[in-house]
Amino acid sequence: MKKIEYEVKNLDCAGCAGKIQHKAGTMIGVLNANLDLYKKKFVLEIDDKFEEDSFLGTINRFADSIEPGTKIFKIDEYDEEEELRKKVIEKIEEEKKEKIEQITIILGMILFVGAILAINISYNLRIILSVITYIILGWDVILKSFKNMSKKNFLDENFLMTIATFGAFYLNETIEAVGVMLFYKIGEYFQDQAVSNSRKSIEKLLDIRPDYANLKQSNGELITISPKKLKKGDIIVIKAGEKIPVDGIVIKGESTLNTSALTGESLPLEVVVSSEVLSGSLNGNGILEVKVTKLFSDSTINKIIEMVEGASNKKAESEKFITKFARYYTPIVVILAIIVGVFFPIIFGDFSLWFSRALIFLVISCPCALVISVPLTFFTSIGIASKQGILIKGGNYLEALNDVGTVVFDKTGTLTKGRFKIDFLENINCEQVELLRTAQIGELYSNHPIGKAILSQVDIEDIDETFLEGYKELSGFGVVAYYEGKEILVGNYKLMKEYKIECIEKEYAGSVIYVAKDMKFLGYIYISDEVKEDSLATITKLKKLGIESYILTGDNQNIANKIGEKLGISSKNIFAQLLPQNKVEKLQNIMTGKNKKVIFAGDGINDAPVLSLADIGVAMGGEGSDIAVEAADIVIMKDEPSKIVELLKIAKINRKVVIQNIIFALGIKILVMILGVFGIANMWMAIFSDVGVSFLAVINASWGVRRYFN
Repeated sequence: MKKIEYEVKNLDCAGCAGKIQHKAGTMIGVLNANLDLYKKKFVLEIDDKFEEDSFLGTINRFADSIEPGTKIFKIDEYDEEEELRKKVIEKIEEEKKEKIEQITIILGMILFVGAILAINISYNLRIILSVITYIILGWDVILKSFKNMSKKNFLDENFLMTIATFGAFYLNETIEAVGVMLFYKIGEYFQDQAVSNSRKSIEKLLDIRPDYANLKQSNGELITISPKKLKKGDIIVIKAGEKIPVDGIVIKGESTLNTSALTGESLPLEVVVSSEVLSGSLNGNGILEVKVTKLFSDSTINKIIEMVEGASNKKAESEKFITKFARYYTPIVVILAIIVGVFFPIIFGDFSLWFSRALIFLVISCPCALVISVPLTFFTSIGIASKQGILIKGGNYLEALNDVGTVVFDKTGTLTKGRFKIDFLENINCEQVELLRTAQIGELYSNHPIGKAILSQVDIEDIDETFLEGYKELSGFGVVAYYEGKEILVGNYKLMKEYKIECIEKEYAGSVIYVAKDMKFLGYIYISDEVKEDSLATITKLKKLGIESYILTGDNQNIANKIGEKLGISSKNIFAQLLPQNKVEKLQNIMTGKNKKVIFAGDGINDAPVLSLADIGVAMGGEGSDIAVEAADIVIMKDEPSKIVELLKIAKINRKVVIQNIIFALGIKILVMILGVFGIANMWMAIFSDVGVSFLAVINASWGVRRYFN
């Protein structure tokens, strides 16, 4: 399976987008289709049976048949100048189209008022002004409806609106016919503006890509190039106030960075020589020279944007329901209109009366309010979460958070800081210097926080790596290294038992590292870790929400229990001395006994299997491993467990707005239909329940979410 992306032009109808997406999903070789109306992107998951030329031909014919002028085409290889030129042209065209719409509506309103006043002057003048106003306002709607009629597409909004207004003319309700078209155009205009503003605010939210890089050449000269053209090992200069274009390491200079685009935190981060810097961070007053360590495509900022933009491809159940519901809503409402307009007159008589009431159904037969607002709500919530340093990979995960009953934490690096320090050494059969040096040889290639703590203790330049003959990491035990013909063991008590090294098992509030060389036990290294400042508050808030907390750790039971005691987690919910495979088994056991969803939060390479297994995997991505970030469903850029509580809040707000829009949109439409049958509702109310409700739902989807956050 692979993904392919297309660009979409001239498509603004949400209902039509749903039909095109459904059609694509039924075509040969297409496993999944997602048309994003806001980003104008069409993403497909395809297999080997997919034929691009055949697909594009068929889908373009279908798209044009339901929304004339719609184009779906391949995205050319990225050219920044061409992309900028296209954006400028698109902006000019949009502004031109907007001006024409404004002039049309203003002229239509003036003529409409004239038609109403003309009733006191001349009936014929009123008819003439009404027809002229109707043509000025509705010529594009009528044109589209006739095109769709020629393609046998009778459930298009333009066609149904044309039939409804023609029907009003037939009943000699000329003012109502023109009024419906006028307010339909006004509603469509404001709805388009609301969607456009939402799209722009989302684009602005994600507009954190650095535009350029200052590449330092061999002669010291600086040239400005695209970050995409940088290679590993290049030297770049970041001036004061500039964004860091790619990930790298500082080789000269010092400064402070604003990392709010990545973590949601605006506190300055001090960087000096050897500090790692991440793309998207904003440089303060200093000038930095940075050695590139990652290509732009692999850099942090690009990964963040890819995650957020890709989130719309993983739809929540409510989004899927609305898409499916929209396919049946319009035909059902049109059938009801036919029943009211054709069969009711046969039973009750008075054709004009029932035909007039049937027109109300035609006006409110488009499900745009739901089709537009529900996906927009999810995308807005995901965008806002990203500004807080929380990356949600799909609407399905955001929705699932509302049903969470359990959070399972890894200990090290998640609830604790994962920044270990050596408290003291206990040498048994050697000097302390030899004990520490032997441990450092064993941990020479370690990425584990404990290994890093041992390596950072003293200068290790005297360790000659060329004498290292072998190295292996035993997950859940420690490391075995072969140096100058000697076997070195560095790890926990289980490692000593495995290799039959005689020693006493020690208990300590932190971690105890056992060191042996050539089957001879050398001593103990006592290491401690600190609980994160917000861990206790996180567990307390989860309890208030009725959510149970667990700890799974590879550390010993004594350490795990002490951490649990500090945080208020029951000892029965703490499972220690677990190998990676044991963590998977234990999580399976926890999930088996739960009716609600289970979150697992972790940061290490060893956590990847459990992150994948959990209903929702949360990676603490700021200092976590790339593998854990890849395996997770949600990534927290700032290593703060309290962000999990924020996550649950975001999910709750998102669901609240989605439910509001569904109840509001369907409630108003159903109410107007019922009132229409009894002759209480009129065409004016019908037009409000169509475009008016759509406009308000779009506003609530965007502004409503932000209002709750604020």
